[in-house]
Amino acid sequence: MEFQGRHRTLELGEETVVCGVLNLTPDSFSDGGLYTDRQRAIEKACQMVDEGAGMIDIGGESARPGALPVSVDEERRRIMPVLEELVHSVNIPISVDTYKSQIAKEALEMGVELINDITSLGGDPDMASVIAESGAGIILMHMQGSPRTMQENPQYGDVVSEIREFLSEAIDKAVSSGISREKIVVDPGIGFGKRTEHNLEIIKSLHEFGSLRQPILIGVSRKSVIGDVLDLPVDERLEGTAALVACAIWNGANIVRVHGVKCMCRVARMVDAVKKGISYT
Repeated sequence: MEFQGRHRTLELGEETVVCGVLNLTPDSFSDGGLYTDRQRAIEKACQMVDEGAGMIDIGGESARPGALPVSVDEERRRIMPVLEELVHSVNIPISVDTYKSQIAKEALEMGVELINDITSLGGDPDMASVIAESGAGIILMHMQGSPRTMQENPQYGDVVSEIREFLSEAIDKAVSSGISREKIVVDPGIGFGKRTEHNLEIIKSLHEFGSLRQPILIGVSRKSVIGDVLDLPVDERLEGTAALVACAIWNGANIVRVHGVKCMCRVARMVDAVKKGISYT
């Protein structure tokens, strides 16, 4: 399996791709405010590349539970100065986490490979055409509700089948809009409108999303499901993150989106070595 970005292709058949998170926000749940300085953000991105990241996902608007949306101008102010330099500083695909077509269009014109849309093309009517016309890749994620309301009372009959059906419809919408299947990644959206039991069931049953025949991205890094199970604050969730990353890869994840790239690259390599027989000697 491979994923085609705008200019680069990610080979997903063997080694798991570790995607490093770079939040340029003052209020993200894990690292909000750490990388609002342009130079510090660029240094962090380069560090993640050195640590083994195969992709970097940059966000300028927090999607933590309860987060309020930010304006196009504010999101632009946060991310464009960093992107302007970063696209020339790293040699791996860069993704921008946005649901706004204006931000996506400007980022793609700068050289970004793909867009990570938490609304699966449902938040902006122009997003699908921007992606299709640019030839960019797209990550389609499931979310029940919006970041502001998603954790108020999430309910499902069968969480896995309902999310799989949602993503299947999102894929069909993307393809009918002119986006190639080879440019689509799906993400079941851990923590986005799910209770702890929902998140655990998704990871346990992740192999069932293989029927969609698209690469699967999973984002579990430092999330509340770990805090709920282990009763730990955000800054003590490394081991829990490692456990969920290992489970996700074993059950079919092709890309893992994480904050601690160095550690999670080691986890991914060990799981790949056992599951896929990859030799690193």
